[in-house]
Amino acid sequence: MELTLDILWFAAGLVLVVKGADWLTDGGSAVARHMNVSSLIIGLTIVAFGTSLPEFVVSTISATKGNSDMSMGNVVGSNIFNTMAVVGITALFCPVACRGALFRRDIPVNITASVLVACFLLCLGTDVISRIEGTILLAIFCGYLAISITQSVRSDRRRHDITSSADTLEPAVSVMPMWKAVTYIVVGLVALVKGGDWFVDGASGIATRLGVSQSIIALTIVSIGTSLPELATSIIAARKGDTDMAMGNVVGSNIFNLLLIIGTSAVITPIRPEGISMVDIAVMIAAVVTLGIMCTTNRRHNINKTKGAILIVMATAYYTYLVVSSQAT
Repeated sequence: MELTLDILWFAAGLVLVVKGADWLTDGGSAVARHMNVSSLIIGLTIVAFGTSLPEFVVSTISATKGNSDMSMGNVVGSNIFNTMAVVGITALFCPVACRGALFRRDIPVNITASVLVACFLLCLGTDVISRIEGTILLAIFCGYLAISITQSVRSDRRRHDITSSADTLEPAVSVMPMWKAVTYIVVGLVALVKGGDWFVDGASGIATRLGVSQSIIALTIVSIGTSLPELATSIIAARKGDTDMAMGNVVGSNIFNLLLIIGTSAVITPIRPEGISMVDIAVMIAAVVTLGIMCTTNRRHNINKTKGAILIVMATAYYTYLVVSSQAT
């Protein structure tokens, strides 16, 4: 009975977290449009952060409750799932493009951030990400975000100048009323906080009842659950032909997870991820390096169905390893 109750709390929390992120993103986008903020900037900030909000809420709440295994495992597991499963599944619908700033800037930043987190955990001999190291990650995140926005503003201005010189008018875009947008933001925040609390408590309870470590639960059930927004967003974008957004959503979310979420969690409570192994960290790094290599193997810089299938096989092999290793211990 207690296990059933934990599963119900877990499921209810997941629904609230995902829906809360959706409402907050929609409301924030509407407010930004009322303030005449560029849609490109909205995509880089509100939408990118919105799809990472489930991981952010779950990890920070885990950190405040002292569940560092859950906090770190959620980020590592989400990045592995994003890079291999989300990109792989999306590529089955349509080749996923990796061009421009995404190829030159974002994937290298993703690889660098992954290696940096690994160095903090493994190379410094402390097996902990301290508050100082968390602050460093947050500082790098702020610098990355500032550079991304600056470059996007310049690109947006160039496109605007071209459009203005052609004397073309953009069609009017329907935007929800301001009062409704603010309501969405408030309700979304409440749903995120409450849902994240239920989600962490339910996941911790399930791990305790089944005798499974919280790190295994975080690397699998929790990380996959919190990555559902990225999966849904990428598939929808690919089906609409916007493959740049599909890949950008994944890589951007990975960077947010590594720099913002781990940084914030470590500042709240130093992270000592005892249940996260070198294999998990190595798979996370190998996944994004493989993605970068795949993007360089053809002139179009894309992930086709064959490469997507390879990524899915890699993800399946990793999750099989997790299940087998958890049964052996």
